[in-house]
Amino acid sequence: MATAGTFLAHATCDAEDRLIDAGEPLAGLQLRCGGELPGTIAIPGLLELVRKCRRFGLKLAQPVQAQDGEEQVTAWVEVFPSPKEKGGCEILIASWKTLPLKAESLVENTERRMIIDRQLAEFTARLDPQQNLLTFECTAKDLIPLAGRMGEGTGKPWTDFVAIAGSSHHQPLHWRLLDGASIIIEGSERQWRVSMVPLGAPEPGSAGFELYFVADQPLPRPCAVGKKDADKSTTFASRDIAPVLRQPIARIVANAETIRSRLAGPLAEEYGRYAADIAAAGKHLLALVDDLTDLEVVEAEDFSTAPDRIDLGDIARRAAGILGVRAQEKEITIHAPGEGESLPAVGEFRRVLQVLLNLVGNAVRYAPKGSEIWLRLEHHRGRVGLSVIDQGPGLSDEQQAKVFEKFERLGRSGDGGSGLGLYISRRLARAMDGDLTVQSVPGQGARFTLELPADLPEN
Repeated sequence: MATAGTFLAHATCDAEDRLIDAGEPLAGLQLRCGGELPGTIAIPGLLELVRKCRRFGLKLAQPVQAQDGEEQVTAWVEVFPSPKEKGGCEILIASWKTLPLKAESLVENTERRMIIDRQLAEFTARLDPQQNLLTFECTAKDLIPLAGRMGEGTGKPWTDFVAIAGSSHHQPLHWRLLDGASIIIEGSERQWRVSMVPLGAPEPGSAGFELYFVADQPLPRPCAVGKKDADKSTTFASRDIAPVLRQPIARIVANAETIRSRLAGPLAEEYGRYAADIAAAGKHLLALVDDLTDLEVVEAEDFSTAPDRIDLGDIARRAAGILGVRAQEKEITIHAPGEGESLPAVGEFRRVLQVLLNLVGNAVRYAPKGSEIWLRLEHHRGRVGLSVIDQGPGLSDEQQAKVFEKFERLGRSGDGGSGLGLYISRRLARAMDGDLTVQSVPGQGARFTLELPADLPEN
């Protein structure tokens, strides 16, 4: 606590949080932060402390941080109710320290942009190292035509489906030339920006890319629903309601990430944690919206898949590559089939990959640090299968009987899951004339097997 003789500056504010008078260096900081004298306090940390003092009628003291664009300021501030200004406060400043603002590294700036773009994107896709389309998801009504074109063109370069503003070049283009580019999407009147996240080390992009399309503005209102679709649009996660929920939640997450990363200025540690909690809760809500949307799709009476000839070995390698970074964070090794291993099957490529991503993602989530996961190809008398085997805690007979039920989380809490992933995955498997089963022993991991019709050679 500072003594009376060590204070550098004195200031007074009124009942409306306006600085009536202030000595240097506080007066200069007030002006550099965009405020006026007299005028409303423009230093966020000081304004918050003053409001607390007025609310509780108590003397308060704590360090306050601020920045003026060039320097970061830390000072000891004491605030107490003013004996002269009714409803106002007296402010004393001590231990004033300034440091040049640390230049934000390119890596930090890139990571922050990636976090924000992930939350705001209305189109996401996974690309292979040659930027060919593997799988995608879009949540905007004006991108439905794009989704239709891409659904028929999986395996082609993503740039075949959009127009790069101001450029007539076609693939191959280096991903750095495409990251941040403006694009025009047929069927949408909005302007879109590309965000590409390279995966793999040491060469960025060696494991493929995450692709995001971010619009310059949200849709002004949900598209009208025709009478024919009225019944389908009344559920919580209908195709009209989901985008309405997703957009504001995504912006909440993006703003919380901006606050947490202190992009908007210095912030006390506890408020950084609050912002992180808000972002985590928002991401959970976004995942829940996605799961509920998938749930509505697979439970529709007219739901069907588009079976095709696929290679389970290839899809297993793709799933392992997509989740490889997440596994590395837990020091988990994923053993995927080798490049020469192939297992022809009949199923819808996108849906099979969705099921495998759920199975491998669950294995990574619940398996212990430093463990291993195996993806094994199997034959079952005219049927084929792909098993995901982990070294996790395993499941009891009772848990195995319930694990595929809707909203079943087996007593887990706080893991961000909705309890819908395995239910949806089994529905997808059975819609492809296959099945999804589990074998497990408590303490010895679990084995989830996706079974599909074999792609038998014609006689």
